[in-house]
Amino acid sequence: MDILFYIFAGAGVGLAVGLTGVGGGSLMTPLLILSGVPEKIAIGTDLLYAAATKTGAMHAHHRQGTIRWQIVLMLAAGSLPASLVTSYILNTWDFDYGPRLSNILGVMLILTGVVVFLKQRLQGETSATELSVGWVHKHSKSITFFAGIALGVFVTLSSVGAGAFCAALLLTLYPRLPALHVVGTDIAHAVPLTLIAGIGHFFNDNIDFKLLGGLLIGSLPAVHLGSKAAAKVPNSILQPILASLLIIIGIKFAFFAGAGH
Repeated sequence: MDILFYIFAGAGVGLAVGLTGVGGGSLMTPLLILSGVPEKIAIGTDLLYAAATKTGAMHAHHRQGTIRWQIVLMLAAGSLPASLVTSYILNTWDFDYGPRLSNILGVMLILTGVVVFLKQRLQGETSATELSVGWVHKHSKSITFFAGIALGVFVTLSSVGAGAFCAALLLTLYPRLPALHVVGTDIAHAVPLTLIAGIGHFFNDNIDFKLLGGLLIGSLPAVHLGSKAAAKVPNSILQPILASLLIIIGIKFAFFAGAGH
């Protein structure tokens, strides 16, 4: 029965991703933990799941020419080493860090929910942002690098943030970047980051390949179906509902995770 649950879980999350565009990590990891999968296994498996599901999208954006590879390299220069160092620290620290990962996951879910709420407003105010924070844009390369370090740490710890956070960052730092290029660049950075973070968790014995296979079987066709249905369902309705759900789940993990341990 486990494999059937994994397939249905993958399908449900894949459908939501196709409908809303919000990254699967912010939905998949808490769903797995709430269903009884240990925190470390849920996070590690979800990272490889994200790398696999986003690879096809990255190739599509590359063919369309909607990836800014210079920005991807700046982000990756910070995020990939940070992810490796984080994985090494998790492997060498001799304590049960599972409950702490739940707390970190909760904080990241709350912040992701807020980002999803503000996404439309952020997209609509990029021209105003460009005028008001000239210093930020003057130092955008350095900020991109250091933001990559932060992403590398928190994505490795929680499997959340590679999508919504990176997109919000790109919208703020590069307001003249077309929306499709923001999406393509975001995905192109998420693939190597989630892969490296997932490999780090693999060496820490945090991957369940039966779980991974079930999630992929369910999600790949569901993402396609959700993408087609998205044209008929107003995103202005779906995204606030999803953002509210992320914040509620995030509060549970951030402040009440210890109650279950």
